[in-house]
Amino acid sequence: MRNRKNRDRNITHFIYVLPNLLMYSLLSIVPIVLGLYYSFTDWNGIGKNYDFVGFHNYIKILKDSRFRKAVLFNVRYAAMLIVCVLLISVILALLLNTRIKGQGFFRAVYFFPACVSMLTIGLIFNYIFFQGLPSIGEALGIEALQKNILSGRKTAIYGILVTNVWKSVAIPTVLVLSALQTIPGEIMEAATVDGANGRQKFFYITLRYILPILSIIFVLVLKEGLMIYDYIMAMTSGGPAGATESITLSIYRIGFEDMKFGYAISQAMIVAVIIAVISIIQIHFTDKKKIYD
Repeated sequence: MRNRKNRDRNITHFIYVLPNLLMYSLLSIVPIVLGLYYSFTDWNGIGKNYDFVGFHNYIKILKDSRFRKAVLFNVRYAAMLIVCVLLISVILALLLNTRIKGQGFFRAVYFFPACVSMLTIGLIFNYIFFQGLPSIGEALGIEALQKNILSGRKTAIYGILVTNVWKSVAIPTVLVLSALQTIPGEIMEAATVDGANGRQKFFYITLRYILPILSIIFVLVLKEGLMIYDYIMAMTSGGPAGATESITLSIYRIGFEDMKFGYAISQAMIVAVIIAVISIIQIHFTDKKKIYD
């Protein structure tokens, strides 16, 4: 009788899960499998005829200077984005976790950018960098502000970074804030009684409790940094002189402009593997340091 009840319950659970499983398979698993297959071909994305070229696309990537340049840009950009988002989100969360006047107002203000699309934000900041700041610089006589930051090969990346950080810091701040509120007050009180200062309490107590959340944020921001596309298209289109061409933008142009879908998909597969490996290493590392209740 019990076995029959367990079987009926499992069947019921499977029926409820089946629609989501089918949708996930159709929209995620199937495209990945097809993408892996087409990465070993010379498919142009339209025609029905294509040849199986084996590892030719992957070997070609190793010799592709354009891909190497895009990877170096993304690695540099992702590293700066991770540092900025983690640092700012922790600082904001610590401030918002204290009792200050207008706390609800400040929480709403800092979260507002998360509600706006990336393309819209990119266009807004493009206008700010192109006309807003130069006009202010000319009015105040500040030479550093008179030049559009997006027009320089060495400075364009920082304009995109500021725009990205302004939007991306909202949700990580919420995650860190929720983690801060799980820290038992008794532990903090005991640390205060033992004479621990603010720095010691942060590094030995607070940081240990928020480390799992920081690990999740790290992976999410890493993925965002390696797949940056919207801001670049809205602000620089990969310029000036290809200085801000990311991997995703390069993949898009190779696939949709050069009509080399097989080669573009092989690049996308390599990016996916890089993100997966770094994420696994990061999660494994932080799992050893987090606190278990």
